[in-house]
Amino acid sequence: MGEEKITSFTKLDAWKEGHRLVLMVYKITKQFPKDELFGLISQMRRCVVSITSNIAEGFSRNSWKEKLQFYSTAVGSLTELQNQLIIARDVAYLSKEIFIECAQQTIKVSKITNGLIKKSRSMI
Repeated sequence: MGEEKITSFTKLDAWKEGHRLVLMVYKITKQFPKDELFGLISQMRRCVVSITSNIAEGFSRNSWKEKLQFYSTAVGSLTELQNQLIIARDVAYLSKEIFIECAQQTIKVSKITNGLIKKSRSMI
């Protein structure tokens, strides 16, 4: 039996897990000091939203080359977020437990999105 065609970006596992990450980041950054509103909070939120936005935009593209470009940008934003999570942990805005939970979610999103990248490359 063949694979069912995915008709919406919201059905992609990469987007679903990325969306979970978005919700996690919004929740944890609510606890950050208010003086970080235009610093780390804003940076982390823009970054995490960029991940799912690029996955969605890549999905809508017709060429595999364009899909690859957007999925790759999503991974770049994900790596940027991983760096910001380390900073938040090291300045004691995140507990070790919350950091680990978020870091594990970034790894999950990375693995799935890298699968999309691998598939896109194979189709070019």
